[in-house]
Amino acid sequence: MSSIDLYPLITQARLAQPLWGGTFLARWLELPQPQPERLGEVWLVYDTNPIIDGPLAGKTLAQVTRDYGEALVGRRTIARYGADFPLLAKFIDAADRLSIQVHPDDSYAHTHEADTGFHGKTEAWHILYAAPGADVVYGLARLSNRDELTAAITGGTLEPFLRRLPVAAGDTVFVPAGTLHAINAGIVLFEIQQKSDLTYRVYDYGRIDAATGQPRALHIEKALDVTDYAPAPRGVIPPLQLEAGRDLLVACESFALERLNLTGVVERIVDPATFEILTVVNGSATLRWSDGARHLRHGEAVVIPACLGSYALEPTEEAQILRAYVPDLEALRHEYTQRGMDAARVAETVIGRR
Repeated sequence: MSSIDLYPLITQARLAQPLWGGTFLARWLELPQPQPERLGEVWLVYDTNPIIDGPLAGKTLAQVTRDYGEALVGRRTIARYGADFPLLAKFIDAADRLSIQVHPDDSYAHTHEADTGFHGKTEAWHILYAAPGADVVYGLARLSNRDELTAAITGGTLEPFLRRLPVAAGDTVFVPAGTLHAINAGIVLFEIQQKSDLTYRVYDYGRIDAATGQPRALHIEKALDVTDYAPAPRGVIPPLQLEAGRDLLVACESFALERLNLTGVVERIVDPATFEILTVVNGSATLRWSDGARHLRHGEAVVIPACLGSYALEPTEEAQILRAYVPDLEALRHEYTQRGMDAARVAETVIGRR
């Protein structure tokens, strides 16, 4: 382990400019001119992102994870993943609809994509903005099978098989690995996901990538290997209130996501079993810890080390912050049970293995 004391880490965001990206994120994040015209994704926290300030500046999050291990990511994370930073936090701006796609689970990724170093990809979307009438593609509308979907994909008739889910600002959608899905036009969201970039496209509306002059690659056989052919069992996930100003939006084996609405100073103690990712999605706040402070503006994310101890968040006026971490699902269920909440209601938000 390095002799440098760990502190809250901010990384250099990675920008992606796919053909479906828009202009909202560049304006909202106040990126320098000339701003990207099709900024589709901003990877706020990812293991190859370099740290931008403090004594660890220049090191990647992956390097710091290897150097510090449990002190950074926590004992629960180490037990599950070893010295690997397991989550990716990003913003997405869909000015046009994304392709119909699906992601593998851990078992498939570790077996068939081991050379990538990626896990499977279960994710959750928290909608920040949705145009009137906006929706997403979310799984299948009815039970199907490989042969039927193969014929639909090759025949260009896949869309009638897909469930369309209306969404609005403030909604949270859980997308487990194996779910056919797509973010449609007019949506800006925050995504928390497993550390993975394994995406299998099955349908892209015949679009041509202007950069290459060719259609974007499809990955139909792999997609059919991992697709869940049962109808999508969920839709928008109902939040659970943990305390005033703090809601659990969704929790699964890989991650939990909370929403903090700050109207005054909030003090917290870090669970030494897990790191936290705090992302400011509205307003701004000052983060204070035992020997430092950092102002966080809207659109910024910070990694809180598991060893930090206590910290405080002081909003400039009002602020909304999304908090992601690696959860103990049984502890969450027990907490709600102790409060007398119905187990079926808790299971809608605290999601176990399918």
